[in-house]
Amino acid sequence: MNRLGGETSPYLLQHADNPVDWFPWGEEAFAEARGRDVPLLISVGYSACHWCHVMAHESFEDEATARLMNELFVNVKVDREERPDVDAVYMGAVQAMTGQGGWPMTVFATPDGHPFYAGTYFPRPHFQRLLHAVSQAWGQDREGVLAQGEKVVEALAERTGAPSGPLPTAETLDLAVRNLAETFDERRGGFGGAPKFPPSMVLEFLLRHGTREAAAMAETTMEAMARGGMYDQLGGGFARYSVDAGWVVPHFEKMLYDNALLLRVYAHWWRATGSVLAKRVVLETAEWLLREMRTPEGAFASALDADSEGPDGAHGEGVFYVWTPDQLREVLGEDDAVWAASVFEVTGTFEHGMSVLQLLADPDDPARFDRVRTALRAARERRPRPGRDDKVVASWNGLAIAALAEAGALFDRPDLLQAAREAAVLLDDLHTVSRDPARLLRTSRDGRAGANAGMLEDYANTAEGFLALYGVTGESRWFHRAGDLLETVLTRFPNGSGGFYDAPDDGERLFQRPQDPTDNATPSGQFAAAGALLSYAALTGSARHREAAEAALGTVSALAERYARFAGWGLAVAEAALRGPAEVAIVGPADDARTRALHRAALMSGTPGLVVALGTGQVSTGEVSTGEAGTGEADTGHAGSVPVDVPLLEGRGMVDGSPAAYVCRRFTCRAPVTTPAELRAELAQ
Repeated sequence: MNRLGGETSPYLLQHADNPVDWFPWGEEAFAEARGRDVPLLISVGYSACHWCHVMAHESFEDEATARLMNELFVNVKVDREERPDVDAVYMGAVQAMTGQGGWPMTVFATPDGHPFYAGTYFPRPHFQRLLHAVSQAWGQDREGVLAQGEKVVEALAERTGAPSGPLPTAETLDLAVRNLAETFDERRGGFGGAPKFPPSMVLEFLLRHGTREAAAMAETTMEAMARGGMYDQLGGGFARYSVDAGWVVPHFEKMLYDNALLLRVYAHWWRATGSVLAKRVVLETAEWLLREMRTPEGAFASALDADSEGPDGAHGEGVFYVWTPDQLREVLGEDDAVWAASVFEVTGTFEHGMSVLQLLADPDDPARFDRVRTALRAARERRPRPGRDDKVVASWNGLAIAALAEAGALFDRPDLLQAAREAAVLLDDLHTVSRDPARLLRTSRDGRAGANAGMLEDYANTAEGFLALYGVTGESRWFHRAGDLLETVLTRFPNGSGGFYDAPDDGERLFQRPQDPTDNATPSGQFAAAGALLSYAALTGSARHREAAEAALGTVSALAERYARFAGWGLAVAEAALRGPAEVAIVGPADDARTRALHRAALMSGTPGLVVALGTGQVSTGEVSTGEAGTGEADTGHAGSVPVDVPLLEGRGMVDGSPAAYVCRRFTCRAPVTTPAELRAELAQ
């Protein structure tokens, strides 16, 4: 009996009609395996995974293969996005056994869950032979199989991750830039060869580092990605990765996390340089998020599939996005089609004479370009759309909240800011455990919360999003909720040596408790936690949060010299820690244009990790503040103490009736300023 019909995961529901007797992950499957005395077959994937669909069609929908699976194994289907802890521990086993990993992931395990054989995609004939061979080994060499499982578990237990050390120094960060330069592709951008993944966290570090070499690597990469086929030149948004070294042909799935991270770093590129290309990418990607990824409840869906239905009725990868010259002519007519083919590089870059659209140079006729692109986008909308995984993942929505809040403020787009706020409300209302508001649930779908506990990345990235939203809106609700989540980080996730586990201490016990300090497609939970803890410490003066952030960054020094590509977010947070980070308290009536000008000047600063606190500046007593206690500041003449619930605002008032900004580092503050020019000068120091 297939038991997936009652699940909330779209990926699991895709398999609910398979003839395989699938179990969802849980004790029922383990008990069944023990009762039948057969191994577990654990299949891990996600809804936008192309090769997961291929293996499902070839094997899991095949009656003969399903009979073998049902007879010989207890079969468990796992959505890696819903259960990243399960995915992480078994991926570690796959990599240890085979030297590589990926999805679909196929693991054979004892009834206790100990893996003893593993791989990724298997074609149906190979898979059928493998089923027989594994079952035979289980029946005839049980002792050897169990020993292999124990051996794998023991080997994985010895992996403790990167060694920890002190907070990285400026020299460490310079060393990381040199390490990145060793694999930098000067002609095409990015690092290493094919396939190329968007190095989102590394780009943030390079922009924050700010040297000429670092900025050049970041800008070359961002321009190449935005002009290549990995970026959707008609609808906005980035595909998961490029299969080639030149960013031409993507793997067409679109993930929320990639686009949230890239939206934010492109906004920071625009802030630093005023790049027209960066602004276009930010606004188009943000509009794509609101148009295609927003759920009815106000949050953001996880992914769009790579595959969709083609003109012949068959499903294929990328068919929604690619074009032939004949298709251009059908939509545009001969003259515009010839022009569009030249502009978009329609030269047969993909399969069967089709092309992925690129925009290697800005067109010489912008009005014509807008007309042609609008027509092509409208025609594409009539094609069958890729499937959407509409589950809401807390971590990835936290990334989207931070990106949209900042983009909304930087580009004066209230709709983007409102979308960030609505997603935050959804996370706060639906993903919070009712009996303990400091606990998060990882996923929801259709307004129904899932049962899976939040992981470290969920707490850290949601806190990051809430803090960014507070800095833009001044709504203290988000500051306080971030503090609640970070308290859980500090009490439920520490590993005892300065870092963090990826799963909470009261979560489900797997054969290994996952902890990986290195970045993958998203910031590692440890580095994400360090960033949010550092920002919260800057707003509160909390030594506890600051010390936890610095301890979590201790692995960066060990990674910087040889593996900087896998520590991008840690390096970016380290840049902020070394610079303070800057703390800006702005006080003044919210409806005063001078307050808004100071706020914008702060948000336009590229100083790494800057935090902003907003207060009204209204006087609550007749007293006159004499500056921050213990700092030795002289009386600055700002009148009154301000009723606040964010410590950075404590004692901050307007100056001679004018809105004011206070620039501080580690709660040691300089004299207040009242003009944007003065504030920019303070932040430049």
